[in-house]
Amino acid sequence: MSRIGKMPIPVPNGVTVTISKENFVTVKGPKGTLSQQIGKEFTLNQEDGHLNVVRPSDSKPHKSKHGLYRSLLNNMVVGVTDGFEKTLEIIGTGYRAQVEGKTLTLNAGYSHPVIFTAPDGITFETPNATTVVVKGIDKQVVGNLAADIRAVREPEPYLGKGIRYKGEHVRRKEGKAGK
Repeated sequence: MSRIGKMPIPVPNGVTVTISKENFVTVKGPKGTLSQQIGKEFTLNQEDGHLNVVRPSDSKPHKSKHGLYRSLLNNMVVGVTDGFEKTLEIIGTGYRAQVEGKTLTLNAGYSHPVIFTAPDGITFETPNATTVVVKGIDKQVVGNLAADIRAVREPEPYLGKGIRYKGEHVRRKEGKAGK
């Protein structure tokens, strides 16, 4: 049996989980509302503050999706209670970021600034000019937006300049070998 799929999902107080007949799950909490379609053959049991995902058989397609659906539901519950955030560091001379309303402006060594507009439910923060924090309730949207920002100027291996996740290790290379 799937180790991840059989773990119960704790539903904290203040969070309501609504399951329709077609397994369309809506999770409503203090930070917002998220919805997800789960496979119709799976059974969702909600009892005494926990949500369980039960698969109908031990066939390969059911086994492969069991843990996926459990993780998606758990991410929805965590998102509407605590939210998700990704922190990016900008390293390089003259590289900086600033936020004005819902737009993030990056100066990353190009002849023009790169501008990102936050989708609904996402906020940008810049505690200082070289740090960007992407916050939101949907884990997938936060991760994709952070990856798009990182792709503007990926860290290069010789000087380490670029945009990287906080705590990311960039493997460094030697420069040209002398005689």
